[in-house]
Amino acid sequence: MSRRCQLTGKQANNGFAVSHSHRRTKKLQEANLQWKRVWWAEGNRWVKLRLSTKAIKTLESKGLQAMAKEAGINLNHY
Repeated sequence: MSRRCQLTGKQANNGFAVSHSHRRTKKLQEANLQWKRVWWAEGNRWVKLRLSTKAIKTLESKGLQAMAKEAGINLNHY
């Protein structure tokens, strides 16, 4: 499975680590992903998703059904 948030699509970013002498080396900035069990009220069951921490915060305000609809995913498969 790729390191990508299942609801927001957030993934790694290429960047540079810059030293004091301004020497730049390539660096991969990974998304902060966590496995999270979320209660899906419409399906009346738990759903296990790989989410970014930003998505977990947004999930509390928007709700799982609304975010899944925006992402275009079917929660019956998770």
